[in-house]
Amino acid sequence: MKLKVLSLILFIGLLVGFSFAQPKAEPFAVGEKLVYEGKLSKSVLRGISVAELTFTVAKGSDEKTYSIKADAVSKGTLLKLFRFSFIQNIESVVGIEFFRAIKTVKHDQQGDRVRNSETVFDYKDKKVTYIETDPKDTMKAPRKIATAIENDETHDIITAIYQLRRLPLAVGKSFELSVSDSGLVYKIPVTITAREQQNSISGKIWCFRVEPQVFGNGRFIEQKGSMTIWISDDAKRLPIRSIINASVGKLDIKLKKVG
Repeated sequence: MKLKVLSLILFIGLLVGFSFAQPKAEPFAVGEKLVYEGKLSKSVLRGISVAELTFTVAKGSDEKTYSIKADAVSKGTLLKLFRFSFIQNIESVVGIEFFRAIKTVKHDQQGDRVRNSETVFDYKDKKVTYIETDPKDTMKAPRKIATAIENDETHDIITAIYQLRRLPLAVGKSFELSVSDSGLVYKIPVTITAREQQNSISGKIWCFRVEPQVFGNGRFIEQKGSMTIWISDDAKRLPIRSIINASVGKLDIKLKKVG
């Protein structure tokens, strides 16, 4: 469950699978780098920085793909307060012509627990295959999960964020989205509930308030909680902020730097 919550932090998303006409120009470009800071925002721990998240867009191995990298690292405060640390490194290969996840490679380290995994999206055979290994125990058999996919534009957590940025958002819109994580596929209802101002690194800006239903029985996170994301209402469609209420507490994640 901790792994699920940490993957959610690496989010700013879980918003995928929209079938709208695409904008004429991409809101991001090769070389873009976004840096976020995650803080606890509850009771006596309010304002304590616990994690840094970085997203980078690069060229893929060929002209048909992007490579989007996401890195999440716990801050020292988390280790001191809870004796817990984590590192997540994810590389998502995404198609350019058909913007969808092709492959996801992940390194996940939580305290002494380390896992490496690879997810392959096979749209011809309509399945996603996830293989997880333990680099500390090379004799242990890999964990393998294969699941059918119905949506030809299925995403992982990272490509989902960038897909959302490419789409025309509007207040009142509701969608059912498809996202794959750890070999499973989830349907996630999401609603654009408001257009609000948020503080950003360049001052107050207008944003869309996006509310994906990722918590609950049978959902991505099987526990009580909520998630809200604010996406800038401009050409860049930057994820400015996210608030996640989960069992670990209330997390406030804000954009701190654009490169």
